[in-house]
Amino acid sequence: MAVLLGGFAAAAPAQAGSGGSSAKDLTKSVTLAGVLRHLVAFQAIADRNGDTRASGTPGYTRSADYVSTLMRAAGYKVTRQPFPFNFCQDTGSSFTQNAPTPTTYVDQEDYDVLECSGDGTATGTVVPVDLQLATPNTSTSGCEAADFPATVAGNIALLQRGTCNFGVKAANAEAAGAVGVIIMNQGNTTGADRQDLFAGTLGTPVGIPAISISYPQGVAFAGTTGLTVTITTETVAEVRQTENVIAESRGGDPNEVVMAGAHLDSVPEGPGINDNGSGSAGILEVALQMRHFKNKNKLRFAWWGAEEANLVGSTYYVTNLPAAEQAKIALYLNFDMIASPNYTLGVYDGDDSAAEGAPAGPPGSAEIEAVFQKFFADRGQATSASDFTGRSDYGPFIAAGVGIPSGGLFTGAEVLKTEDDVAKWGGIAGQQYDPCYHQACDSLTPERDGADAEVYAQLRRVYRLIGNINTFALDINADAIATAMATFARDTSTIPPRTTAAAARTVQPDGLR
Repeated sequence: MAVLLGGFAAAAPAQAGSGGSSAKDLTKSVTLAGVLRHLVAFQAIADRNGDTRASGTPGYTRSADYVSTLMRAAGYKVTRQPFPFNFCQDTGSSFTQNAPTPTTYVDQEDYDVLECSGDGTATGTVVPVDLQLATPNTSTSGCEAADFPATVAGNIALLQRGTCNFGVKAANAEAAGAVGVIIMNQGNTTGADRQDLFAGTLGTPVGIPAISISYPQGVAFAGTTGLTVTITTETVAEVRQTENVIAESRGGDPNEVVMAGAHLDSVPEGPGINDNGSGSAGILEVALQMRHFKNKNKLRFAWWGAEEANLVGSTYYVTNLPAAEQAKIALYLNFDMIASPNYTLGVYDGDDSAAEGAPAGPPGSAEIEAVFQKFFADRGQATSASDFTGRSDYGPFIAAGVGIPSGGLFTGAEVLKTEDDVAKWGGIAGQQYDPCYHQACDSLTPERDGADAEVYAQLRRVYRLIGNINTFALDINADAIATAMATFARDTSTIPPRTTAAAARTVQPDGLR
């Protein structure tokens, strides 16, 4: 569909739809132009507030103002739920091998500073800690105090991803006397995300430098005798206030709540136009158009704060929601990154049919997945199964003791696109689904903001992009959101009743951002 950027007004509501009551009517009223106008607004907010919309910054507050204003004007009951969180920011770093082979490593290519790393410089011998280098790499490295040998004191602990979260590993290393921490990827043979360099958060600040590296680099370090390194990290870590924005329809059955959410915050490094302006804009436009929709069930939309600090906002919301109120939520739909420029069409794997490692979602999640799968099949589009890894805001909803049926969409982040992906959706094999993931160039002007100009030139030869947004992915996923919300707003009878908390499953997010 042709769209002119000049036709957008940053804070103007989209044109009202026809007011029909079918999923088809709603998808017709949710337009690409309507979603894009919100992304223009988010970009303008970032431009005026230090080029970021991270929680704990003015850019986030202005984003919350924008969403709240439009939702109130559309007739929703809006609540802004404040909470504290650990604000962490990496402002500079270096990493060098001193011996046996002096080497300077490159930030975000060879290593990445873990969010909430300590500030300072650490030099020492690299000491491997309980590594599992044979498949299936079921590592518990650093999860227990007993894992750490006495030799780690005064040196650099080399840990392996797996089992417990990054914050536990780093805190245990610090308690054992390590002066710095390196966490290598896990090394599972299934999934590039367990091989490559990854970005992660510790959740709670530690007092020593902490970085991540790829699995192959970790194996090389573990096999190098007499390896000494120096890690320098310049970081900010302090407690700040932020908020969730919750908007609820005035009508509908209050005992049958259909809920959709997306995190509103970006990382401090940039505007977060795809991550997660795309998901936030998608549910915002659907919510605005649903003000004309005749819904049987109550609708609730959430824009989460501090997702990038390890799902703090959604966790706070679910934790502080009484069990009786949790039971009223029929299902939760999550939308995090729905317009990646080199996209995949990912649907959360409610029935664990792909068996990628994480278990199935709570009962009812398979039925949610089926709605999305039918939508894409009707459009002639292939989909991929996106695992419930606990990496986004569905995590607290599907956790043990809660067990709310969940589903949603995801178009990919730092993982590289495969030739098989290209056969399904086009694009460029060997490039990340989002080449600007967690960078300043996740914006409407990626090349100006540091993106690889050649990569984006190649992408534009095969796709229609507006900035870091794939317009086809955004358009079809917005329609998928509308279809699912319209379907469940009328009827949740396909979702089985929740009987006991035992039906829920445990999610152990390791701190991957």
